[in-house]
Order: sequence, then structure tokens, then C-alpha cells
Amino acid sequence: MTIKYSAIVSAFVLLIANASGYAQQKKMISEKQIMAWANKKEWANGLTLNLHPSVNKDSFYVAYHRNENAWNGAFAFLKNVNLDELSPGKYPIIGDQVFATVTEAPSHDKEDVKWESHKHYVDLQYIIRGKEMIGVADTSKATITKPYSPDAINYMAEGTYYITEPGTFFLFFPNDAHRPTIKVDGYDVVKKIVIKIATGY
Repeated sequence: MTIKYSAIVSAFVLLIANASGYAQQKKMISEKQIMAWANKKEWANGLTLNLHPSVNKDSFYVAYHRNENAWNGAFAFLKNVNLDELSPGKYPIIGDQVFATVTEAPSHDKEDVKWESHKHYVDLQYIIRGKEMIGVADTSKATITKPYSPDAINYMAEGTYYITEPGTFFLFFPNDAHRPTIKVDGYDVVKKIVIKIATGY
């Protein structure tokens, strides 16, 4: 009993120490340095797509450096695959750490789309063909309407809406409530890829 208790305490202490160490590392990086890192795009490894201005650069910096192999795999997939010719379906990239889903389907009326966030995966969302509207809100300012059920939480929220189209991708972290696949007039069917990237937590 004592051994089991000791092991649990040791694991908890190690978890706290790792989190504390990472937070300390983050504090050593200024907002200016994070912005420069994001804009330099070395993380993209030659991917020419643009990061949407709404993306939280702090969250991106932390998530990328926590799980670089996963992110590099996601960006390499986007760079090396012909997205226009990619058929709808699910594509493994790195086991259950990184995988992609391609859809080609009608978007939805705004009132039919729920706010959501994810705990264990970051969403990379990119429109291959067409346009859609996406809402973004901070989960701390949203009201939960459906508790966590793998891997989503639903909310009521007031957010900012963007029109997304080819050339620019969005990233949604666990603290980002998002409301995707909202119909834009004139675009009945949209081809889209969503890459799930493990948070590393």
C-alpha cells in the first residue's frame, strides 16, 4: 500500500515539475519573440499556406514546442499531398497523434451549428475548395451546454466570425471555442480538411 501511494505521489510531483518547468520556459520568451517566431514560419518547413491572423500565437508556440514531431508531420502532409485530388475520408499521419479527415459536403445554416472545443487535440482546419464562415470565442467567456464527451465540449458563446477560404488555415486550441461549417452564400458544397494534432498533455 505504501509503495503504491509513494508511486502516485512521485508521479504527481513529476507532473507538476514538468508543467512548472515548461511554464518557466514560456516566461523566458517575450510576446515579440513569439510573434517573430510565428511570422518567420520556420515551423512550416516550406508549407506555403498562411496562418490566419486570429490564431493565438502564444498557444501555437507552446503546443508546437510541446509536440514538434506531431506538428511537423501535419505540416508535411499538407505540403506534400495534392489536396485538390484527395478523396473524402480519413487519413492517418502519425498513429493516433495526428490524423486528417477530408470532407466534401454542404455547409450548414448558422442556427444548426454548435460551438465546440476539444481537450486532447488541436484542430487545424483548412478550406481546400469553396468558402465557409467560422466563429471563434474564448472558452473562459462561454457557457457550457454539454459537458466533455470525447473529444468535444459544447457551448453558448458570443464570438467573432471570419470567412475562410483557400490559402489560409485556422488552428483551434483547447481554449478556443469554434463554430465551423457555417454556410456562405453562393457556396453550397465545400471541400475541407481537418487535421487533429495531439496536444501532448
